[in-house]
Amino acid sequence: MPWREQSVVDQREEFVRLAVQPDANLSELCRRFGISRPKGIKWKNRFLSEGVEGLRDRSRRPHRSPARTHDPVEAEVLRIRAKSNNAWGGRKIARVMHDNGWLEIPAPSTITEILRRHGQLEGRASEHPGPFKRFERAAPNELWQMDYKGHFALLRGRCHPLTVLDDHSRYSVGLEACEDERGATVQERLTNIFRRHGRPLQMLMDNGSPWGEDRGWGHTFLTVWLIRLGISVAHGRPYHPQTQGKEERFHRTLNAEVIRPGDLRDIEHCQRAFDIWRNVYNHERPHEALNLDTPSSRYRISPWPFPEVLPPIEYPPADAVRKVDIDGHFYFKNRRWRLSKAFRRQPVALRPTRQDGLFSVHFCHQLLGTIDMRNLAVGACGLVDIARAARKDPAAMPTTPQAQQQNQFDSNG
Repeated sequence: MPWREQSVVDQREEFVRLAVQPDANLSELCRRFGISRPKGIKWKNRFLSEGVEGLRDRSRRPHRSPARTHDPVEAEVLRIRAKSNNAWGGRKIARVMHDNGWLEIPAPSTITEILRRHGQLEGRASEHPGPFKRFERAAPNELWQMDYKGHFALLRGRCHPLTVLDDHSRYSVGLEACEDERGATVQERLTNIFRRHGRPLQMLMDNGSPWGEDRGWGHTFLTVWLIRLGISVAHGRPYHPQTQGKEERFHRTLNAEVIRPGDLRDIEHCQRAFDIWRNVYNHERPHEALNLDTPSSRYRISPWPFPEVLPPIEYPPADAVRKVDIDGHFYFKNRRWRLSKAFRRQPVALRPTRQDGLFSVHFCHQLLGTIDMRNLAVGACGLVDIARAARKDPAAMPTTPQAQQQNQFDSNG
């Protein structure tokens, strides 16, 4: 019979002690123990030269491995892996080694095995779900995405990370460690970002505070300030985080490579850690969605500088200009229309559309909604918020370029 797995060394020892006897019949012993004669000779010779220790299984690893990765290369792989807080895989590490001028660069699969051999990986990666379609703007600064990552505890206090990402390049234009999520805090941090990088043409954010949830109208004092700066404001569809998929992915990377419970002491320490990692993310870390290029290779500073003084609000002479009162209403054609308190004391413009009795409402360059004079029974509720209505029925909204721009995020994800 073959060797019993639970006592293989004992069976080998019994076999060789019988085989070394002067009158032993080796062929018969091999037959009875269920092994071949060459194998019996091997174990007998090992026992005679090494004793019982020679009966144990030996490593099948070859004595020489000419194709094995050299030690300095393995050390560099482990160094890059450690620098990323054990987050980067084979493809990213290979690209970093290439960018750093290494001549001997292992294949990504080899790097993966190096990491696994050194205990850096557990198990094998799950099967990739397959290719998917990505959407991005054609040039830097056409669109920035902004969001708060979920707050987390520090040794002293809590941190609310504010993240601002360029849609085209995935460049992190802002990563701010904030103590709260108030509109004044966001405005202060955005002011510094605009001074450094310039302004985008448009910003996309969700419907949460402090840039949403103004009783469902999607505008707050913060978004009014952004519009005054000449930035178009867009909100994603409620309960649809895929609209800001790049921000969601950025948050996962930030969490994996930077945020460690108990490692960050206070807001100042957290901001220093964010600044160091942001530099690595923008300039060193290869990005899968960019064909392993870095975000900085595709980003350029915005040509639209930040104005220290807000420009005056001007409308074409043909527009009917109305001032919003402190309660967020304005009067037009002897009727009171509700808008939003975020626009209090601000002038808005009304202009006729192609449909008789339908007027569009604008603040600076931003299309806010429409009012339908043909449906006077609805009174103040007749002002339709463009963003909310477009999410419900895009085909029912005016086909102006501004309206189409507002709706594109729902179709693009």
